[in-house]
Amino acid sequence: MTTAFDPIVLGGKRLANRVAMAPMTRSRAYGPGAEPTDLMATYYAQRAGAGLIVTEGIQPSPVGQGYPDTPGLHTAGQVAAWRKVTDAVHREGGVIYAQLMHTGRIGHPSLLPDGLVPVAPSPVAAKGQVFTHEGPKDFVAPKELDEAEILQTIADYATAARHAVEAGFDGVEIHGANGYLIHQFLAPNANRRTDAWGGGTEGRIRLAVEVTTAVAEAIGGHRVGLRISPGNPYNDIAEESPGEDYEALLEAIAGLDLAYLHLLEGPDRDLTARLRKAWPGTFVLNPFTYPDFTGPAALRLVEDGTADMITFGALFLANPDLPARLAAGGPFNAPDQATFYGGDHHGYTDYPTLAS
Repeated sequence: MTTAFDPIVLGGKRLANRVAMAPMTRSRAYGPGAEPTDLMATYYAQRAGAGLIVTEGIQPSPVGQGYPDTPGLHTAGQVAAWRKVTDAVHREGGVIYAQLMHTGRIGHPSLLPDGLVPVAPSPVAAKGQVFTHEGPKDFVAPKELDEAEILQTIADYATAARHAVEAGFDGVEIHGANGYLIHQFLAPNANRRTDAWGGGTEGRIRLAVEVTTAVAEAIGGHRVGLRISPGNPYNDIAEESPGEDYEALLEAIAGLDLAYLHLLEGPDRDLTARLRKAWPGTFVLNPFTYPDFTGPAALRLVEDGTADMITFGALFLANPDLPARLAAGGPFNAPDQATFYGGDHHGYTDYPTLAS
């Protein structure tokens, strides 16, 4: 029987275990020009015992930023700063992928430089608010991307992927979930286009397919993962019956030989099983455990074949040595939600390990 503590080969690299660190926004890129800091290098290096680390969302272009103090991968300074992070993780024997996240309509003009405004498939504002340096602000009606801008966005993802490799990352994960740009194109309530980038299944999945293809061509499919969250209503997304669209998406990208598919699961385990069956490669699962954090019980999903790897979010945030704690059956530090976003080392690099 395969367990979560058995090794697995991913993208040509042998991972020590099947316990992965999920991408988590922490809003601590206080360096100049949205550059990661030395504190961020410490944070990721502390968690190098993960079979795989997936970083917080990294904007592939300036307009892709949706939250305060999130890092980018579109300037030379950002590439150099990320190199410090990847070097620190590799010194500890870890494997780290950069998550590329364009937030689309989720954001606010006050977070963007040079008069930019959030963009989306259609000029439909999301319901809700985003936190800014001036406090919470309502989402604004985004600018609808035209054909040339869509093609430029695809090119931006490919360039950011090349930057990630230059910065020493072992691969990249494309964020196609949680109501951000790629998910907005997938969702009928956010994508009201009638051209070739919307209108039906083929049009709605097109951006996800073309971004994934462009990134795979840029750095090799074996270094690329894709994260999806079918039916996830987060950030005002509505997908009533997403199965057909997502099965079509997986079929369209199956030939790219990607490193993995990462599913952020909803309450429909049957859909998880359908997508698992449809996907020919490594299947990484962030299981549905709402309202609780993903915990030790999720390990059995590797044992029963539901997934090849499991990603842990808040529990990994609070337990830098999580694989060791899971193997030992605990104990586990409790995550401090007050320090999740922004701040200093408190609730970031000061969680104790079993050995400390």
